[in-house]
Amino acid sequence: MSLCFSADKLKEVQQIIARYPEGRQKSALLPVLHLAQQEFGGWLSTEAMDYIASLLGLQAIEVYEVATFYSMYNLKPVGKQVLEVCQTGPCMLNGSEAIVAYIYERLGIRPGETTADGLFTLKTVECLGACGYAPMLQLGKNYREHLTREKIDELIAAASDRPVVATT
Repeated sequence: MSLCFSADKLKEVQQIIARYPEGRQKSALLPVLHLAQQEFGGWLSTEAMDYIASLLGLQAIEVYEVATFYSMYNLKPVGKQVLEVCQTGPCMLNGSEAIVAYIYERLGIRPGETTADGLFTLKTVECLGACGYAPMLQLGKNYREHLTREKIDELIAAASDRPVVATT
């Protein structure tokens, strides 16, 4: 296997594994997947997941099951900025579909796609736990709430060199 953590990250992985009782290394899977995603270009390739399985003494399928279940793990390359729009009931009732459509209008990408310049990826995700602020999205570690077309324009402009354009 040619993929491996840097010495510093491997030490961090060992510290995470040590938090759990002997034989319970599977408990370290979520944080180790986060480290792998950071270390290996912002996404988890099959090779990366196989590597994690070998480190934790798991079957590869156990890692795949977890990585494919949670939307926080990217299973293909993503842009520098990932717009994760909540698509559960409260957000949908408050206009998240219109927000996704507007992002498509502005950036030309549908959910699961990345702009040609590699700057933005659009994802639709399940509940982000901010129903009272719908519609909302997550950008990095930050929530953007009560979204409007104007707020999307400002968000795109702040994250890129794309100017804010007047909307009708």
